[in-house]
Amino acid sequence: MHARARLGRIGEELATQHLERLGYEVLARNVRTAAGEIDLIARSGEALVFVEVKTRRCRARRPDAGGPGTEPLAGLRARQRGRLRRAAVAWLGEAPRRRARTLRFDAVGVVVDARDRLLALEHVEGAF
Repeated sequence: MHARARLGRIGEELATQHLERLGYEVLARNVRTAAGEIDLIARSGEALVFVEVKTRRCRARRPDAGGPGTEPLAGLRARQRGRLRRAAVAWLGEAPRRRARTLRFDAVGVVVDARDRLLALEHVEGAF
């Protein structure tokens, strides 16, 4: 596995653990659709939540020290948000039983150190 893919998997695992601690039920990970990939799909109460996870590695000991990689959600661009929306529509269309009263798009930014230890995690509900 390439270093970038490995870093992404680490971030997704940390995001999954975070969501589960909050009471979310994680339904699927790394879902591929014709429109693109969805990092995580979860249920929170009556909401079906599509989650984009952005992971960065910080070389500094503290993420608040600044520098590259310390704000992973800054990398979430309009193009990616549109892709995630299209992927969600595709996933929902694949099986009619996939219905929810509310749909939501969350973003989770994860910062890890050189040893893959969590330094910071930011979860934005209804990010877009």
